[in-house]
Amino acid sequence: MEHDPIAVARELATKLSSRARHVCVLLGAGASVAAGLPTIASLATLVLAALPDAERARFAGLLSGRNLEQALSRLRRIRSLVATGGSFEGLDEASAAELDRQVCEAITKAVDIAGKPTDAFERLASWAGRTESQRAIELFTVNYDLLIEAGLEEVGVPYFDGFVGSIRGRFTPDLVEPTPGRSTRELPAGFVRLWKLHGSVNWTESAVGGRKEIVRIGSPVGHAVAIYPSDEKYDESRRVPFVTLMDRFRRALVEPETITLVTGYSFGDEHLNEMIFDAARRHPRSEVVAFSFAGISPQLAAQAQGTRNLVVLSPDEAIIDGQRGPWANVGDVPDVFVGGQWRLGSFSSLSTYLARQVGADALP
Repeated sequence: MEHDPIAVARELATKLSSRARHVCVLLGAGASVAAGLPTIASLATLVLAALPDAERARFAGLLSGRNLEQALSRLRRIRSLVATGGSFEGLDEASAAELDRQVCEAITKAVDIAGKPTDAFERLASWAGRTESQRAIELFTVNYDLLIEAGLEEVGVPYFDGFVGSIRGRFTPDLVEPTPGRSTRELPAGFVRLWKLHGSVNWTESAVGGRKEIVRIGSPVGHAVAIYPSDEKYDESRRVPFVTLMDRFRRALVEPETITLVTGYSFGDEHLNEMIFDAARRHPRSEVVAFSFAGISPQLAAQAQGTRNLVVLSPDEAIIDGQRGPWANVGDVPDVFVGGQWRLGSFSSLSTYLARQVGADALP
């Protein structure tokens, strides 16, 4: 069967305009690519190129069969393993710590947003800030860069990222997940929530009250806490932001009348995939709409064809209500359907579409 792109775009706009709807967005590296930043795969190449020869060889070994985050996770596990002495895979505690520092410094430089165009993120911010909803808009991202923050601040949209303070912001779990009737501090719905699931280039470790914990500072730091620390040996204080934010993502997905837009994300993180697919299967009053920049992966197609409330929209075809089929050629609709192809898989086009829903199409 063929899918009507105009009907799909109109139905999506109707759902997003409902004041009772809980709206979430998950952004992956593909969104940042729209601003000229690297994909996760090319980021690994840039990191390797930035390392001195000896460190490059060591980290290349860690990358073998792994992505960048998995390699950095393994490096940190090795560092924990040899903390009391000895070595493993040619690394002792000092060399592992130094390689960790150099890798994170290279990541920070590679995702620097100085001079990068932020117009697509400004459109996203305008949509999020102008949407009239009874529940706060929640922006989740696995990206380390500061493009979303730049867009929100450029447009002047108030937001909360889990940290309180600007010089050395401390993570505040009870504001991320307030307990109704028990928490004395709650944020207004007008504040956009920004949850960085895998950390950020402006997160670092700091000694607070005699112990180390993760804090957020106002600008990028060389030694970024850039990955989700899945190893149980990590200090609880370091795990808190990641565990709390992942739990927030899980809870947000299953709230009744939730629609989650997925953009720039390639479904390469099995932990996130499990949460997304499980929420779609078990909670029919929630919906996930995945915008694919290219084709639909077999894994995603299999899930969507068996789950009516998991919608996948790609340039040449779509899976809607479990039915896979090509787009009907209905003529061009700017930024939505051009030349027989669905265009909202591009984050730039999607942000333009969203901004127009709230009358912000005059923005760049």
